[in-house]
Amino acid sequence: MTRRYFAPELTSGDRIQSLPAEEAVHAARLMRCKVGDSMVLFDGEGYEANAVIESIGKRECIVRTEAPTSVDREPTCRSHFYVALPKPDRSKEMVERLTELGAGKLTPIVCQRTQRPPSDGLLEKLRRLVVEACKQSGRNRLMQITPVAHFDASLQAPPVNAARWFAHPGGVSLRELATEPLDSASVWIGPEGGFSDEEVAIAKGVGLSAVGLGPRIYRIETAACVIASALA
Repeated sequence: MTRRYFAPELTSGDRIQSLPAEEAVHAARLMRCKVGDSMVLFDGEGYEANAVIESIGKRECIVRTEAPTSVDREPTCRSHFYVALPKPDRSKEMVERLTELGAGKLTPIVCQRTQRPPSDGLLEKLRRLVVEACKQSGRNRLMQITPVAHFDASLQAPPVNAARWFAHPGGVSLRELATEPLDSASVWIGPEGGFSDEEVAIAKGVGLSAVGLGPRIYRIETAACVIASALA
């Protein structure tokens, strides 16, 4: 199994680098890496490089890298998901799956039926999960997780020729909307109980298309992954 580690300074030009502390601990304590072991580093911006361990301790890992190269494993469609996050354990699973499926950006949103906005601590944990999912899946570009936005404010993002959908029962079938390849898509997914009637009216008023996911009602994380897989 290829050992992959996150190294945000990969393209700095320095071929001798120290891994971030958390990555060094993972290499030393969990993977039990040794001097001379090989690994692959990625910077989260699309580059990766082969590397060899020069020295390693409990909290430090020094590696010598080859020249980094751009390795693109991204979907052709750039996607931005605006999601009223579910409970923390389910949010974590959703973030892992969205990262694996190639989602480009995730913005947590607060809607009228949101019970509790996500904390800053949860968002930091989710960002770390993005790194872990990229390590596992071979993705070289991190999915961005932005600060929380209120539903109304999130709708103000310029369309830029993107498909703009919101998940809503009775909407146009996802199969119909996703028949042609897309360059970019923005997708809104509401909280438990869905968007309120007022929010549905606002979304339609600014040009969003309601997308239906079939006769069954999905959980938030399931709906997000169904749509992401159609765009992958």
